[in-house]
Amino acid sequence: MALEIKIPAVGESITEVTIAKWLKKDGEAVKRDEVIAELESDKATFELPAEGDGTLKIRVAEGETIGIGTVIAEIGGDGAAAPAAEAPKAEAPKADPVSKGEENPKASDQAGYGGTPAGGAASGTPAAPAAAPAAGSGETKEMKIPAVGESITEVTVAKWLKPDGAQVAQDEVIAELESDKATFELPSEAAGILRHVAQEGETIGIGAVIARIEGAGAGAPAAAPAAAPAQAAAAAPAAQAATSSSATYASGVPSPAAGKILEEKGINAGGVQGTGRDGRITKEDALKAQPQAAAAPAPAAVPAAKPAAAPQTDNSQPATGNRNQRRERMSNLRKTVARRLVAVKNETAMLTTFNEVNMQPIMDLRNKFKDKFKEKKGVGLGFMSFFTKAVCVALQEWPAVNAQIDGTDIVYNDFCDISIAVSAPKGLVVPVIRNAEQLSFDGIEKEIARLAGLARDNKLTIEQMTGGTFTITNGGVFGSMMSTPIINAPQSAILGMHNIVQRPIAENGQVVIRPMMYLALSYDHRIIDGRESVSFLVRVKELLEDPMRLLLGV
Repeated sequence: MALEIKIPAVGESITEVTIAKWLKKDGEAVKRDEVIAELESDKATFELPAEGDGTLKIRVAEGETIGIGTVIAEIGGDGAAAPAAEAPKAEAPKADPVSKGEENPKASDQAGYGGTPAGGAASGTPAAPAAAPAAGSGETKEMKIPAVGESITEVTVAKWLKPDGAQVAQDEVIAELESDKATFELPSEAAGILRHVAQEGETIGIGAVIARIEGAGAGAPAAAPAAAPAQAAAAAPAAQAATSSSATYASGVPSPAAGKILEEKGINAGGVQGTGRDGRITKEDALKAQPQAAAAPAPAAVPAAKPAAAPQTDNSQPATGNRNQRRERMSNLRKTVARRLVAVKNETAMLTTFNEVNMQPIMDLRNKFKDKFKEKKGVGLGFMSFFTKAVCVALQEWPAVNAQIDGTDIVYNDFCDISIAVSAPKGLVVPVIRNAEQLSFDGIEKEIARLAGLARDNKLTIEQMTGGTFTITNGGVFGSMMSTPIINAPQSAILGMHNIVQRPIAENGQVVIRPMMYLALSYDHRIIDGRESVSFLVRVKELLEDPMRLLLGV
């Protein structure tokens, strides 16, 4: 019996993952604990080991986003794989070319599904009436909308890939479903005749019946009314005809993903050369297709047939130059960041207050001691350690800024777990410096360097990115002069740093040039009042403009 491989629970707040990469191919032999795939969540990347020895059968394609607990593959032992391998051999003399066309009918952009229906009718169906003519009626299987995510309650039938009454094979993709988060492919749960229950564009709930599959025996007489031994010789030409028709169908036919891209570009599939199996148009072919190729002949033909339309053509200037577009799947990390930022804007009373800091004292201190600091501590002395220390002192003096709302309660934290926003290759992440109030300057700098290195290498764990009480983000490294940062929920405040600019200011009655930085504190007005927010930011300003206060604790 095959061993089902399910998506394991990888974190308390993670409900779905994306199959980033299959490290083993479909049908390949694997060993227990051998890594077979990489899974990507909105927070980290994980490795999926095999749970036993056997042959791997992949059920979910790369790039698909699926929920925790979903079966993505099966591992079959030698005993389970043997019967499946022997079944096609018995029918090979009748329809060997078609049976080859049905190998590995996986749902992916490269898969040649165009040849599968004809192959299923030619190779799998004729043998059934000969072996068991009494089972001509078959049974009807109801196909229901599967659970595609914890928060998804309904989907829309975007497109039927198989018409009503068509012969379909098991695991063949028959429809595309759309939710408010993603597009999914619906495979057939059995071989037989497809009967639509829901129409294209109709929105139905999870668990509702979308189609029915009538038993394969019911559709067999139409393809082979009699299965007498005398007609065995005629079966081979019929199989060859089915094979040629399946190849013709696949040639130039786009996959579901490719068809959607071509439709959005306004390109006719007939003008695109397919590079997939049997000439199938893949997603990559659709992305490379240029709209000009399909639109170029039209202007030349219209003036010749209808000269009266020429003045309208002259008034519209055709676009010149490159008009190519690229469509990429949004990563789980990007989708989660987008969802949480919108939720924060909608669910909090967010307000931002500003102040400016004279960075000259810190810059003078750094220039004086940075070489000795690095020589003795083994790490450079940056601005982040000064800001982190100043924030920790101010948070202990104004604990509401370090608190958060939990239902109808306010949770005050007597420690400072500072989240530092880092721009990683896959998006923005916020690793946490635990108990930053207890760390020295070099301790903070070493921890920032360590976490930033893990972020760049995509090796941050979920534990390293959860549990912060306050966030610092530095847009100044990218040249930002001023911004209003969005709170990192469930925290109640975030401090935004910006670039340092030489500006004229009044100092002791005289105008002088100083390196100035704008600071922005965004906070949740439900828990933090104006007095706390402004006083907190002023305290941070005082500590930064006189760094000796940090060293002396005053």
